[in-house]
Amino acid sequence: MANRDFMALALDEARAAGTRGEVPVGAIIVKDGTILAATGNRTRELCDPTAHAELLAIREAGEKLGSERLTGCDLWVTLEPCPMCAAAISFARIRRLYFGAGDPKGGAVVSGARLYDFPTCHHKPEIYGGFAETEAASVLREFFRERR
Repeated sequence: MANRDFMALALDEARAAGTRGEVPVGAIIVKDGTILAATGNRTRELCDPTAHAELLAIREAGEKLGSERLTGCDLWVTLEPCPMCAAAISFARIRRLYFGAGDPKGGAVVSGARLYDFPTCHHKPEIYGGFAETEAASVLREFFRERR
């Protein structure tokens, strides 16, 4: 499966989250070309402010691998991770982070806090932003436009 296909799947998860009334963010975790987890935000459904797509995907992949360390795994997410998710990505030892749209207001990877630039950061994944950025941003814009 090509890189573009992984982001397409993350976008499908984001759209599904939006249909459920969640902020439309989707995440996929891949290891050696195999998808270990695919999910979208579920904060409202689970009444859990930590139920971001990235954290749910990390939990699912960890269960499948039987480890809290996701060494060799890549995370595809439609929006730049927030501080909470960026920290979890570091603790999980995700190898590569691919994200769609940047988040100047709430992001913590290339925006805002830039968590991985701190010397106290345990692990810094390889970071690749801008995958399907226009489409990822459009999914979010449309979701919020409908609610205003």
